[in-house]
Amino acid sequence: MKKVTIYTTPTCHFCHMAKEYFKQNNIQYEEFDVASNMEKRKEMMEKSGQLGVPVIIIDGQTIVGFDKSKLGQLLDIK
Repeated sequence: MKKVTIYTTPTCHFCHMAKEYFKQNNIQYEEFDVASNMEKRKEMMEKSGQLGVPVIIIDGQTIVGFDKSKLGQLLDIK
């Protein structure tokens, strides 16, 4: 199983879309709210180079934003 991490904020529409996509495809993920967790916000900025969310990391590959085709490719979802 691939390791999936998502950095989000509560008001991010694309974050909600990404989490719903994971749910529909039975993908387990670990979520960090960077609006309230400053340590994880710093970690996200170091990994992505910016503050935009969602930042999704799949087995070390970083995706900024909700890129459904890229997510499907990395997660082997048809």
